[in-house]
Amino acid sequence: MIPVHSSPSIGARLWSFAAKTFNLGSVLSFLLLLVLLGTWQYSVRAGWVPAFVLPAPTDVASRIIADISDQVIWYDSLYSLTEIVAGFLIALCCGIFIGVFVALVPLVDRIVTPYIVALQTIPKVAIAPVLIIWFGFGITSKIVIVALIDFFPILVNVVLGFRSINPRQLVLMKVLDASPWQIFCKVRVPNALPSIMAGVHIAMILSVIGAIVGEFLGSPHGLGAQIMQRQASMDVVGVYSVLAILTCIGILLNTLVKLISRKIVFWGNSENPQGL
Repeated sequence: MIPVHSSPSIGARLWSFAAKTFNLGSVLSFLLLLVLLGTWQYSVRAGWVPAFVLPAPTDVASRIIADISDQVIWYDSLYSLTEIVAGFLIALCCGIFIGVFVALVPLVDRIVTPYIVALQTIPKVAIAPVLIIWFGFGITSKIVIVALIDFFPILVNVVLGFRSINPRQLVLMKVLDASPWQIFCKVRVPNALPSIMAGVHIAMILSVIGAIVGEFLGSPHGLGAQIMQRQASMDVVGVYSVLAILTCIGILLNTLVKLISRKIVFWGNSENPQGL
C-alpha cells in the first residue's frame, strides 16, 4: 500500500506560525499584562480601590485617546523628547571622549577621576535648582540635567570596556607590527563596544527620568509640566494618561537602542539569554 500523508490541519499551521513568530517569553509577558489590567479594572469597578486614587484602565485609555488628538500634548511630548535626546547625545559624546582618555592615560585618570566621582555623589535633584538659576527655566537647563545624569553610566562603561581587553590580543598586534592607531581601531574599540552599549542602554532609560525631574522643578512646557498642572487640578486620570505616554516614549527609545546595539555589536551575545 502507498502511505497516505495527511496535510496538517489549520490549527496546527496556526500553532506552527505562532511558535515561529512569537517566543514563549513574549506570550507569557502579554498574558501577564492582560491579567494585571483585568485585575486592576475589576478592583476599581468593584470598589476595592477608590477611582480618585487609581482610575480604571478603560478611563485612562479613553483619556489617552483624547490626549493623542490634543496638539498641546504633542508639543509637550516633542519638547520632552528633545530634552531627552539632546542631553543623551551630549552625555554620550563627553562620556566616550573622557572615558577613552581615563582608561588609556593613567595621568588623566588620576587627575580627573576624583572630580567625576565627587560630581556623581551630589544628588542631581539637589543641584537642579542651581542649574535652573544658571540656565533659566527654558529647555537648556533640562538638557544639562539629563546630560549630567547620563554622563556617569556611559563613562564607567567606556572605561570598563577599554580596560577589559585580553593582553594577548595586544601582544599579537604588536608582533604583527601594528601601529597604535591600528591597535585602537581593530582591538580596543571592538572589545569595548559591548560594554559601551550597555552604558548607552542604561543612560537612555535614565534620560527620561532626568528630563521629567527637571520639568518638575520648573518648566513652562513638557510632559513633566503637564503632570504638575493636572496634579494641581486633581485630574488623576490625566496624570495617568501622561504617565502612559511617557512609558511609551521610554519603551520606544529603549527598543531603538537595542536595535542599534544589535547592528553595531553584531558579534556579541548580549541577547542570549534575553534581558532588558
